[in-house]
Amino acid sequence: MTDSTLRHITVLLDEAVEGLAVRADGCYIDGTFGRGGHSRLILHKLGPGGRLLGFDKDPLAIATGEALAAEDGRFVVVQRSFAELGDEAVVRGISGQVSGILLDLGVSSPQLDDPERGFSFLNDGPLDMRMNPDVGVSAADWIATAEEDEIARVLKDYGEERFAKRMARAVVQRREQQPFTRTADLAKVLTEANPAWEKGKNPATRAFQGIRIYINNELGDLERGLDAALEALEVGGRLVVISFHSLEDRIVKQFMKRQAKGEADKLPRDLPIIPKAFEPRLKLIGKPVYAGDAELKANPRSRSAVMRIAEKLR
Repeated sequence: MTDSTLRHITVLLDEAVEGLAVRADGCYIDGTFGRGGHSRLILHKLGPGGRLLGFDKDPLAIATGEALAAEDGRFVVVQRSFAELGDEAVVRGISGQVSGILLDLGVSSPQLDDPERGFSFLNDGPLDMRMNPDVGVSAADWIATAEEDEIARVLKDYGEERFAKRMARAVVQRREQQPFTRTADLAKVLTEANPAWEKGKNPATRAFQGIRIYINNELGDLERGLDAALEALEVGGRLVVISFHSLEDRIVKQFMKRQAKGEADKLPRDLPIIPKAFEPRLKLIGKPVYAGDAELKANPRSRSAVMRIAEKLR
């Protein structure tokens, strides 16, 4: 299956770009280019002096981005994790000068729908799960060597799977007879080890999520990326983040709340002046945004999306 045959519907497209409050002459970062839905709309709103920098780890996304860059000189794409956007901003001389940063987290539809990428338990394919197949350890290699306790921890901590220990035991017992190399094979073992199936949810869903998050260090990248984004933004710049599961959203929510509150609550109340190091650095913009009925009907994968917006104060 080629990437061109895989359809991607950008989630919260208009809402996210509106949240960025795009200025015609601004400098923006799309930390998760994907197939360019958000980037194209940002470019549409930018004037001749505007600039947009895109990030992605996926080589197929980079190919799409390079094609867009060839069409539009205001856009540049780099094959890096958004966790490294701070380093890239410094190299490009835009640190502290970025007008808005968008992070659309999770896995894109082309990645999920292409069996060769190994993300899906619905379509059989090589057990890979890496956003960048050329970097790091594949899911198959990790499962072949990880201790049972480690597998259980990953399923529980990153997949929020209640039966993590039972599933991990089943995986380890089966791999002694034959290694796991295919997604359907792993999904079958995980499904059989799950004693309580949730209505409307594949029994392997949480386990696959946990393995994918671990293999790609998604939560660690998110924490690093949020810190880097805050430093890269100019005063008044917007940070827009779309999350797709509770672990991501919890990190985003707590980060924004912590930066909006500052750490003044930890200081004695009778201090005449609050030290600058404890002053708030972000202002929350509006309430969390969710997909509307029309989008939910057109794209069921948007049902778990939640978008949060904040603006840099200092």
